[in-house]
Amino acid sequence: MVNTDICIIGAGPVGLFAVFEAGLLKMRCHLIDALPVVGGQLSEIYPQKPIYDIPGAPGIIAEDLVSNLMRQIEEFKPGFTLGERVEELVKQDDGSFIVITNEQTRVHCKVVVIAAGLGSFEPRKPLVENLEQFEGRGVHYMVKKPEQFRNKSVVLAGGGDSALDWTIFLADVASRVTLVHRGDTFRGAPDSAERVFSLAASGKIDLLLQSQVNSLGGNGVLKEVSVLDNKKQSTTISTDYFIPLFGLSPKLGPIADWNLGVEKSAIVVDTFDYATNVERVYAIGDINTYPGKLKLILCGFHEAAIMMQSAFKFVYPDQKLSFKYTTVNGVNAF
Repeated sequence: MVNTDICIIGAGPVGLFAVFEAGLLKMRCHLIDALPVVGGQLSEIYPQKPIYDIPGAPGIIAEDLVSNLMRQIEEFKPGFTLGERVEELVKQDDGSFIVITNEQTRVHCKVVVIAAGLGSFEPRKPLVENLEQFEGRGVHYMVKKPEQFRNKSVVLAGGGDSALDWTIFLADVASRVTLVHRGDTFRGAPDSAERVFSLAASGKIDLLLQSQVNSLGGNGVLKEVSVLDNKKQSTTISTDYFIPLFGLSPKLGPIADWNLGVEKSAIVVDTFDYATNVERVYAIGDINTYPGKLKLILCGFHEAAIMMQSAFKFVYPDQKLSFKYTTVNGVNAF
């Protein structure tokens, strides 16, 4: 059991900044995210995309913003549970919660903050025969534990940053890596695409362009994939793993079953402190809704600052909150 003051569901930019605002008030945080890395959409979907509306940081690259946020909260030493999805909130007699994930990780906290962006992300599954039959038996939609693929044969499919980055990484881990892409150019970062082409030219990986995986085979566990090119010619590849990386689709997920006020797949909050209809549960960032809501990172940052002031009374019920400016006192004074 993990014990903390505040459990933040979602380790995207708003969830990370919420740790900073909590730290200023000497409240400890533990973050849970279904993705295997911090940063939410910034890390998983568009790590190289420039963001122009972060105050004081014109044109910052998404993954650089995540790195900066991680540096900003480092001294507050938050805990992380990544690659697991929150399934349940169990309220205790004293008003606190036990947060339970799909892997049965349990976090006991006094306050819950939902900063889950657009919701839990689920993989976009390609139309491949027998795909679901081999889920967990050779088919994976994320790379959570790279060592799992050590000295194994791996086939990846996709044309974005995730497919390129994991192809490059696994080239030095797996015994053989094959990347299958239905186009002949990539949507990901040009330098990553160039590295993949170089790896293919040197024989380090196999690269099949204008092709797509159309069926899987094996006896209980994955043994082979069938690849069809644009000329309808089929190739069978023996493999231990197939990793289709076609992005993620946001869904509200288990949050929909937590008796929260929900409107159009978003959580209704009070703009006084971004509290939900359940005491000690707040929602900040793109997951919430209220009149005039703007789905911007900077708005989520504002909401994080306000709600942490409100959460203080549940973490330290016997203390009076005294507002201070970091420009006067510095971070270490808090």
